[in-house]
Amino acid sequence: MDACIKELYRIGIVPVVALEDAADALPLGAALKKGGVSAIEVTFRTAAAADAIRLLTREMPELLVGAGTVLTKAQADAAIEAGAKFIVSPGFQPELVSYVLSKGVPMCPGTATPGEMEQAMALGLSAVKFFPAEQNGGAPMLKALSAPYRDLLFMPTGGVKLENLRTYLALDQVFACGGTWLATKDDIKAKAFDKITARTREAVKTMLNFRIKHVGINSKDEAEAKKTATLLCSIFDFDYNDTELSVFTGSAVEVMKFMGRGSLGHVAIGADNVDRAEYYLKQRGFSFDESTRRVDASGRTTFLYLKDEIGGFAFHLTKN
Repeated sequence: MDACIKELYRIGIVPVVALEDAADALPLGAALKKGGVSAIEVTFRTAAAADAIRLLTREMPELLVGAGTVLTKAQADAAIEAGAKFIVSPGFQPELVSYVLSKGVPMCPGTATPGEMEQAMALGLSAVKFFPAEQNGGAPMLKALSAPYRDLLFMPTGGVKLENLRTYLALDQVFACGGTWLATKDDIKAKAFDKITARTREAVKTMLNFRIKHVGINSKDEAEAKKTATLLCSIFDFDYNDTELSVFTGSAVEVMKFMGRGSLGHVAIGADNVDRAEYYLKQRGFSFDESTRRVDASGRTTFLYLKDEIGGFAFHLTKN
């Protein structure tokens, strides 16, 4: 996976914005960053695009800034000269794709058909945009289209909003979702940056979908664990499930057969995507115990402990 695409995968959401005034770029970038999203796609639908990209890349290097609605080589040159880290186009132009790739910049062209996707792969692309997503059948259509192309990743854009965000991101080959709903032209024009921050924060919360999966209780030995688990099952009518290292009482409480992580025990926090959860928690200053990381066959993290205890409990992330 290309480094830029990998970073976008961890971020998960790419706000697509049109700026009439480049002076709005920095307060907009700050609003998105405050809401938790550190990527932005500035579209070449306005004359201010290149200047806005230049400001963002110079003043906010922590943001991953890309250029969207790039239709010509001249626009690509302007975007790259301004510092854009990736280029996005609404449709598939093989000549434009080859030109951008020759400049050493990641290119994510719009595709909607198997023919376009195969042409993109023939040019060496590993990621494309699915556009317009909702008008082309939404997540069910993308799931069907992507099935033959297991090595191709997608960024659905067009009609993506809070209500269907998780549906798209649940598809294994979707690396991120692009959307205009986070920072609309009207909100930018009205300088409603607090509103944009709130909407961005809500989108991140929806995407991560944190939930308590179970609580773990430490025990000094197997006998104590079985005694505790039996008591919990008798009180709450939980199912008793004896495993090698612990006894699960239903799915809510895991009683360890030894003194496990955490002074008192552990808490398992589910997330729709553990890599994204790790990324966003790191942005908030948390660190992780790398020795506990588990990954699936595709290299995506499925399990990871935070480094420090909270209230006497160790906390680990796991996939919902």
